[in-house]
Amino acid sequence: MSRKIKLFTSESVCEGHPDKVCDAIADAILDEALSGDADSRIACEVACTTGMVLVMGEFNTTKYIDIPGVARRVIKEIGYNRPEYGFDCNTVAVLTYINQQSEDIAMGVDKAAQSDELDNIGAGDQGMMFGYACNETPQLMPLPITLAHALTSQLASVRKSGQIGYLRPDGKAQVSIAYDEETSEPLYVDTIVISAQHDPETSLGQIKKDIKALVVDKVIDKKLLTKDTKYFINPTGRFVKGGPHGDSGLTGRKIIVDTYGGSCPHGGGAFSGKDATKVDRSAAYYGRFVCKSVVAAGLCDRIQLQVAYAIGEAQPVSISIETFGTEKVSKDEILKRIKDNFDFRPKSIIRQLGLTSPIYSKTTNYGHFGKDGLAWERVEKLK
Repeated sequence: MSRKIKLFTSESVCEGHPDKVCDAIADAILDEALSGDADSRIACEVACTTGMVLVMGEFNTTKYIDIPGVARRVIKEIGYNRPEYGFDCNTVAVLTYINQQSEDIAMGVDKAAQSDELDNIGAGDQGMMFGYACNETPQLMPLPITLAHALTSQLASVRKSGQIGYLRPDGKAQVSIAYDEETSEPLYVDTIVISAQHDPETSLGQIKKDIKALVVDKVIDKKLLTKDTKYFINPTGRFVKGGPHGDSGLTGRKIIVDTYGGSCPHGGGAFSGKDATKVDRSAAYYGRFVCKSVVAAGLCDRIQLQVAYAIGEAQPVSISIETFGTEKVSKDEILKRIKDNFDFRPKSIIRQLGLTSPIYSKTTNYGHFGKDGLAWERVEKLK
């Protein structure tokens, strides 16, 4: 009896994608603030287009931030350093519109002294956040987004090393995985789509040859490829005009790329440019930490966690899980273990994960989850 197959697709984008340019600038500004004032409250939004960057938001910090300088440094590091790109770190105009954090929000976050000091900081907003982990990969991440990030990261690597010297900073990758419909086991790569920005004189044939050999074949395990795997490399035939010159960018528009590639729901809140009192970011990181620890403990093969907050309140208003029939003990027992081992209050999350440190530029590109060196990617041994 033949297996029933279902396909699932995730995408990733390169650091030169216009939305990711904005995310990178926002996170670099946040890191700059935290490097001089660990109590900084930053809500930074960035927009960009041809020859222009707009930085706006609400900042409470004692650290002086050279916003145009930070923006131009980030743009240079990404690789937009030539006039012909239509977006050049040396000539880009950087406009700033900065206000202080709303007193109403600050009042909710900075609560009066409580009997338990971990109740002193309330959630910076209402909302729900999701965590997720599964045993499809060593990182306990879904396979489609893991491979998509590997492709875009390799695109950046061969561009910056000069191995493929005609590449420009913008680019995307998309991976479709065939799963066994009954067991949800990942079987093979069905389709790979890569669009890479390039110099105008480069031929499509050269691009396809180089990307297949130096990108796809370097990062995709051959055991996952079949004779029927389909490749679409620069399917339009030309991708010269890209980055903010080809399309305007904005912070927070790549929330599915940033998380699990669509394998689980998203609460709607973006990450980049927000300090850890914004539970959009910190509670999503903590949800990943919890879920990864649960799967690593062998309590289930796959788990999705939702946590929800009311503005100004430290304790979440709800915590729920879904284990998709993969649980090794009851879901009630797993939820009890979670509540016994993890403290979801914002101040506790900030302490446990070290979220007042300037770590956020490390998270901006190629996913906020599944990467080494991030506190929420460690595994907590459950009591």
